[in-house]
Amino acid sequence: MIGTLEKMAVALGDDGIAQYQLRVGEQTLDLNPLIGQALTLTHTGNIYCCNCGKRTKKSYSQGHCFVCMKKLASCDMCVMKPETCHFDQGTCREPEWGLSHCFVPHYVYLANTSGVKVGITRHTQLPTRWLDQGATQGMPLFKVNSRYLSGLIEVTLAELIADKTNWQAMLKGDNDPLDLAQLATELLPQIQTRINELDSNANFAIEPLTPEITAISYPVSQYPQKIKSHNFDKEVVVSGTLLGLKGQYLIFDTGVINIRKFTSYEVEVSH
Repeated sequence: MIGTLEKMAVALGDDGIAQYQLRVGEQTLDLNPLIGQALTLTHTGNIYCCNCGKRTKKSYSQGHCFVCMKKLASCDMCVMKPETCHFDQGTCREPEWGLSHCFVPHYVYLANTSGVKVGITRHTQLPTRWLDQGATQGMPLFKVNSRYLSGLIEVTLAELIADKTNWQAMLKGDNDPLDLAQLATELLPQIQTRINELDSNANFAIEPLTPEITAISYPVSQYPQKIKSHNFDKEVVVSGTLLGLKGQYLIFDTGVINIRKFTSYEVEVSH
């Protein structure tokens, strides 16, 4: 099969194990059954913008050409840092996109990735967001009415705990289970003043949620002791025995590769 890569499709099975599919153009490949088998991805040298489809020498913002990266709201800095939202200033790149993606319910959550972290995501993206991050546990804290508000709460909690995943540590194995509910009990009183302040804003709506922890397992037969990253910009062929899948990474006996990083790269896949 040959085509442009997209981030892997992943869903949580009834058995609590993440189920992966590699998306190559219009085709998909079930990956869980391939654990322990040889898999080869060969980059053709082509990269096609995931928005306009034009060939580009370099990928920006996970699969875009430079022009689209500069004009699309989905590539603006406020997507990565929602607390910097500038919609109310009338400077959103695509106001209609902003209304449909940012002014919808979002969750603020705790997750166990390389340790406990705080994160945010749209209300339709759980547990997908946790799976993409390689989290072994996830628990929503709040449901709020906008991405901006979720970002304001996230940066407040980030003063107390991490808001990023150490991807190398995440790929070396699973952390011990954490009592996320107890951690929430300890953390939330420390930010209650800020929550009250935000909740007093007529444009904001904050709904505290009853603790409910989702446990996630990943199809990994062996974790690497040392992390070596494959990179299509430096090597055309990525090949080896597939040892596992976690987050958006393929774990080979020869190294790991972040599929999401190489969105829009045209590859040929064989197994």
